[in-house]
Amino acid sequence: MPPSGTAATATKGALLGAMFLMATSAIGPGFITQTTVFTAQLGAAFAFAIVISIIVDVAVQLNVWRVVGISGLRAQDLANKVIPGFGYVLAGLVVFGGLVFNIGNIGGTGLGANAMLGVDAKIGGAISALVAIGIFVSKRAGVAMDRIVVVLGVLMIAMVAYAAVATEPPYGEALKQTVLPDKVEFLIITTLIGGTVGGYITYAGAHRIVDSGITGPERVAEISRGSITGILVTGVMRALLFLAILGVVVGGVNLVGVDNPPAVAFEAALGKVGLHIFGVILWAASITSVIGASYTSVSFLTTFSESIKRHAQWVVIGFIVFSAVIYLSLGQTPATLLVLAGALNGLILPFGFGIIIWVALMRRDLLGGYRYPKVLAYVGLVVWLLTIYLGYESFSGIVDLWQQ
Repeated sequence: MPPSGTAATATKGALLGAMFLMATSAIGPGFITQTTVFTAQLGAAFAFAIVISIIVDVAVQLNVWRVVGISGLRAQDLANKVIPGFGYVLAGLVVFGGLVFNIGNIGGTGLGANAMLGVDAKIGGAISALVAIGIFVSKRAGVAMDRIVVVLGVLMIAMVAYAAVATEPPYGEALKQTVLPDKVEFLIITTLIGGTVGGYITYAGAHRIVDSGITGPERVAEISRGSITGILVTGVMRALLFLAILGVVVGGVNLVGVDNPPAVAFEAALGKVGLHIFGVILWAASITSVIGASYTSVSFLTTFSESIKRHAQWVVIGFIVFSAVIYLSLGQTPATLLVLAGALNGLILPFGFGIIIWVALMRRDLLGGYRYPKVLAYVGLVVWLLTIYLGYESFSGIVDLWQQ
């Protein structure tokens, strides 16, 4: 039975935190950078890629939250039960992708701090890493994480909504291009999917509900409601950010080849205050993604060792420190790294999601006898095949990105 009283309030807080952990992980600095770069390249035609990414996100998250939540098992533990040993492979892939993304996330906090306060990006990234560490040092790290991602998520949406109205984008053309795009780029679609639902992002919210104890067939209504709300938040944010950038691109501002394209876009649209608004948005998106990437990546490592499981909080802190050290020593620009990270996570997505769909269709025993909706599972199967196709089509492009 669902909890009541104080327990119910705590459950609602944890569920809200899981929704926003999923959403803020999906709308982190990778998505902001990718949206700006790709909108500059494709213009309104990028709307098609946005719609495809949202469709994939819906199919993926509805299935992941339901299977993980009902089973009460993290994705890697499910994978080990389906194919012994495969959970370790999946964990390795997700942690590697999460590390690459987290380096970019910390780079994003640096770019955000630079735009917001004018500080050097490296210094801003280092200080932001310390802020994230401070959250996990807290005795009530889980509660602190839930509250912070909710507050910063709402702040981001409000500021991007303002920018989307102020730039006056061509709404009609964007709507037309969602179904009749002038140009379709497989690498761009795969990169966007990877940056918004691939790798660790796939499991951020679902693993959080497991850790919060919101599991079992009797909790399916709460689990489904949480996943749908998180998806809606993510979709609204994606659409608003695209429209804000599109308005700038249509206005004639050149965003190709600049060091910090989103910053240039917001400053061109809203003047000097726009640069500071962008800084707040990017920093909030980045710091919540540092939290999400670190927490979720370590949730995969707990399968490897009981010691890691017992000291997960400190392993998260170590993950953040390691990511920050690599970022500070890298010569690559954060924008390039964020696009690469999204592309890599897009390739990782089919591995774990395939296991989720197999459990949904074939392993009712792992779901406590729950009768899984076949339509939802088959939609997930189609999307899984789509992610394999997109990954295959874009592999050579990802190799080129890696070599940059």
